[in-house]
Amino acid sequence: MPLVPFDALPDDARVWTFGTDRALDTDGETALLRATDEYLESWTAHGAPLTVGRTWHANRFLVVGVDQDSAGATGCSIDGLFRVLQELQGSLGVNLVQGGRVFFRATEGAIGAVARSDVATLVRDGLLTEDTVVFDTSLTDLGSWRSCFERPAKESWVKELL
Repeated sequence: MPLVPFDALPDDARVWTFGTDRALDTDGETALLRATDEYLESWTAHGAPLTVGRTWHANRFLVVGVDQDSAGATGCSIDGLFRVLQELQGSLGVNLVQGGRVFFRATEGAIGAVARSDVATLVRDGLLTEDTVVFDTSLTDLGSWRSCFERPAKESWVKELL
């Protein structure tokens, strides 16, 4: 099934957010999005085509959404997406599917990514405060992603680490 515009997906669409550990150059972005689109255009679950959209947010986050009303992604289909992205991350030289990272907007506006275990150091050094914007890659439905993906640390799960 062809991709649909990401903005056309309903709020109850299932989403996966993959953050890169560093910014990609234009060639890297193009390669990532082209390969992702090729996979998503033929993505199925038990033979049923999925209604799917994707976006590239803030030049760091690949967000894939599936409209569960037509056909929902299953374990095997989700594993397939992760395999494709794991292969891509090797050729692009970035970590894309690695969990355990906290993404935040640094004071100069750049997006930083650190291991969860390193957050205490950023807090101690004043680089991550309760007002620092963080990106919540754990959100699983599009409505929540639209309203809560970027928000101050004090309003997110990161507040537990402050």
